[in-house]
Amino acid sequence: MKTYSAKPSEIQQKWWVIDAQDLVLGRLASQVATMLRGKHKPTYTPHMDCGDHIVVVNADKVHLTGKKREQKVFYWHTGFPGGIKSINADTQLNGRFPERLVVKAVERMISRNPLGRRQMKKLHVYAGDAHPHEAQKPEQLNLAEKNEKNRKRN
Repeated sequence: MKTYSAKPSEIQQKWWVIDAQDLVLGRLASQVATMLRGKHKPTYTPHMDCGDHIVVVNADKVHLTGKKREQKVFYWHTGFPGGIKSINADTQLNGRFPERLVVKAVERMISRNPLGRRQMKKLHVYAGDAHPHEAQKPEQLNLAEKNEKNRKRN
């Protein structure tokens, strides 16, 4: 039996919409990363970009468990001496670009190479519930129904 390897002409890419309202950030990011890579398909080939396009809406309403919203801190360096900067998750979600929290969570789960950069271009994240991808006829994907742990608990 030969090992299957997908060819570029055989790859079918679908469009999915995920509503991130009240979904746990880490569980959302891991599901999105799996779908961007194409690991949910039986025709998955590691060296090919066989994943789907993912549209995440309501990224500003994502849920962080425990005290992560107040205590989780992200650091970066500007490149200048003493240029270490930081921001916590609560400030990020309430700031100008709340969708960056979801993008960075997914980006850290994708490989850091040219293939990973190509896969990340298929991720479209929006803070509100509107998106400009209706022409692609995306299908709704409800991650909250897949597992009760994916949704925020009261």
